[in-house]
Amino acid sequence: MNLAEISKRMQRLKGWALEQNSIEKIFEFSSFKRAINFVNQVADIAENKEHHPDMIISYRIVRLSLSTHSEKTVTEKDFEVAEEIDKISL
Repeated sequence: MNLAEISKRMQRLKGWALEQNSIEKIFEFSSFKRAINFVNQVADIAENKEHHPDMIISYRIVRLSLSTHSEKTVTEKDFEVAEEIDKISL
């Protein structure tokens, strides 16, 4: 995807930011347990899509980063996974 295509797709996502070669979003939860439940739901999506985000868990905060490492950039797969993650009811 070129920068124009990526920018257009970014408009369809809420709260995601374009960073160098990835799209990222930070999620904050009311408890550690809720954060881990969210991570488990993200893991299910990642396994189903066969595309896995980088995750940083810090108590009640989860930071997700999506990039297609083999392409060294953001691809359609990253946007598909981000859209599925955004469907998780928080």
